[in-house]
Amino acid sequence: MITGKNYIGNQLSAKGNKAFKTFNPLLNIDNQWEITEASKEEINQAADLASEAFRAYSKISGIRKAEFLRTIAHEIEALGDKLLEVYSSESGLPNGRAIGERGRTLGQLRAFANHIENGNWVDASIDTAQPEHKPMPKVDLRKMNVALGPVVVFGASNFPFAFSTAGGDTAAALAAGCPVIVKSHPMHAATGEMVSSAVIKAANKTGMPNGVFSNLNSSGIEVGQELVKHPKVKAVGFTGSIRGGRALYDLAANRDEPIPVFAEMGSINPVILLPIALKNRAEAIAKTYASSITLGTGQFCTNPGLIIGIKSEGLTNFVDTLAAQIIEVEPSCMLHSNISDAYNTNKANALSQSGIEVLASYNNDVKPNYAKQLVATVEGDTFLNNPILHHEVFGPFSLVVQCKNVEQLESIITNLEGQLTGTIISDENEVTSYYKIVEALQNRVGRIIFNGVPTGVEVCTSMLHGGPYPASTDSRFTAVGVDSIKRFVRPFSYQDWPNYLLPNELKNENPLEITRMINGTLTSEKV
Repeated sequence: MITGKNYIGNQLSAKGNKAFKTFNPLLNIDNQWEITEASKEEINQAADLASEAFRAYSKISGIRKAEFLRTIAHEIEALGDKLLEVYSSESGLPNGRAIGERGRTLGQLRAFANHIENGNWVDASIDTAQPEHKPMPKVDLRKMNVALGPVVVFGASNFPFAFSTAGGDTAAALAAGCPVIVKSHPMHAATGEMVSSAVIKAANKTGMPNGVFSNLNSSGIEVGQELVKHPKVKAVGFTGSIRGGRALYDLAANRDEPIPVFAEMGSINPVILLPIALKNRAEAIAKTYASSITLGTGQFCTNPGLIIGIKSEGLTNFVDTLAAQIIEVEPSCMLHSNISDAYNTNKANALSQSGIEVLASYNNDVKPNYAKQLVATVEGDTFLNNPILHHEVFGPFSLVVQCKNVEQLESIITNLEGQLTGTIISDENEVTSYYKIVEALQNRVGRIIFNGVPTGVEVCTSMLHGGPYPASTDSRFTAVGVDSIKRFVRPFSYQDWPNYLLPNELKNENPLEITRMINGTLTSEKV
């Protein structure tokens, strides 16, 4: 049952005096349930509970936290088809996508459980005392990662499961030992409430402290702002627009005690088409990218919004085939009427710029909130001199930039803003002749792809989902994969501390049998 209330620790609460409804973009009507906005009292209560819970939760063993995460996954599964129905009614996304994204979310939770179970993730390091060391004795120093404190996680509009209530940010923070307060996304608040019920049930079943998780609703930005400013909050996770992420980043930086905001934001994910690849297989590449551009109605942060090549017969063939293929794709529904309106506005703004030529646009009538895909092209000089064309158009839109030579191609890449991904399409080892292009792209992106498409983000240890600003606010970290836990910890050292008072990860006898760096050697031996 959907109550439309907020979860404050392990209790439902509805102290706010304002309510809103979520929207069904497929039916173009409001959903039936009303969602209660969180009050100032509820914000403070959630932060107080999280701060108190941190004292106990940060000390809970990796084995118990892993049990908690696995139980969350089990309880989400137990919600069954009803959760999938609510997900689709609030997002317009099909049942198959709901099943796939739920599976990814469960996989993330279980992956973090496996990651923290044995304790290796804390990066324990020990340098033993050397009293006879000259010219001065060396003290005993032991270092490991410790949790930051309560984390606020903002749900993402385009991933109601995987980047929202129990998604990657929440899983990473809980795995690190940080209580979480979710600011639920207003577009899928009922989905968020159902998932929250699973998290709370799991917390109670596994004996986690009250306040380890809360879920607050809001149709606007005020609740999120209050959470980021709250002195008991110690970090923020966000997936969304550059405007939203930067606003939170600035808000957190202006606190009396600034805190980190790990925001994954906008990206146009440049695709570089090398000449021999275009000469040999322009049509096949174009067909692949017509599908990638329109996948999920273009509502992925890794959507290929920019395609760059050097003028040639191969590029002409690519452009012609892409234009023909893109209009063969049946349009699909966007996540919300507001997102659909923004897509149309941003698309029109891009097309109003001087020098833009439309290659192909789907022009048949579509249902409300369905996106009409479009590809356009522009000369390299024009693109270089117009920063507006460098901005993301969130939806099934892509711009092909036609460069006059390889020098201009390199200049365009160098002048791009930071991106999540960059792709090189190459044939016959030709990429080895374009090392400057590869280096330029590497300096602008977080992940470089060879002969593939950027859409799709594998959840694994080696994934880097982030990049130079404005792709993310800190390019040293990933928002996907178990290494994303590093966002919510800090290194901490003990000097000359009695062995019996040290955490298990740093004790001489190594009771957890983890791998540690001891006097410069990586080993699982005792000290």
